[in-house]
Amino acid sequence: MHASIAAIDRLDWTDIADRLDQEGQALLPGLLAPEAARDLARRTAAMPAAPAFGKPGHGEWLHFGQPLPAPWAEWRATFYPRLAVIANRWNALLGSDGSYPGSLDAFLQRNRRAGQGWPQSYLSRLRAGDHVPLHQRNDGEHVFPLQVVALLSEAGRDFQGGEFVMTEQRPRMQSRPMVLPLGLGDAAIIATAARPARGGGGHYRALLRHAISRVQQGVRVGVELSFHDAPAPRRGSSYDADEQHKQG
Repeated sequence: MHASIAAIDRLDWTDIADRLDQEGQALLPGLLAPEAARDLARRTAAMPAAPAFGKPGHGEWLHFGQPLPAPWAEWRATFYPRLAVIANRWNALLGSDGSYPGSLDAFLQRNRRAGQGWPQSYLSRLRAGDHVPLHQRNDGEHVFPLQVVALLSEAGRDFQGGEFVMTEQRPRMQSRPMVLPLGLGDAAIIATAARPARGGGGHYRALLRHAISRVQQGVRVGVELSFHDAPAPRRGSSYDADEQHKQG
């Protein structure tokens, strides 16, 4: 019922790589069938969640532990080798040292050796008045530069508002906003925090953040999948309340 390994492998990866190079995002329409997406959203109804960042208006987040539940573990393991090729090319364009291994397990082992053991992937439930502020999931020495988001409810039917928004900042230029028109069952690959952009003197680092605008009515259910884990936060830090949810 869920998007299979074969379905992900059948995606046009040449086109995806081109869109990521140009925009830092690539929409994947209908990766989940509508009923599969709704089934995954229904399963979350009984799952405990806590307010994100401990602040009102940021909705409820359910941080996945290890291993991730189906189908998200399979998604991560299947997407990763394809995205690692793009990530290594981006590193080369930006002159960054190091490379990403070919398998997710090998990369997560590298995370653990660096003290990064806190899962970053989560499901969000946003009700009227809730939003997700602009953010990046780039804590730690080993950060994977791409991640996957998906929408499990239907805009216009299950909720109003709640658009997925990205901003891109380039040197000496105004920030550029982008809205990803996610529909029920759609996914998107996005840059975690930066991408290479071509300039007159070669490639430079364009910085990206992402958010979800305020939900006007109904309930918006979505997923954000990260390929790297983060270091444990220091108690009392500004991220402490949020990070505690990852233990749940």
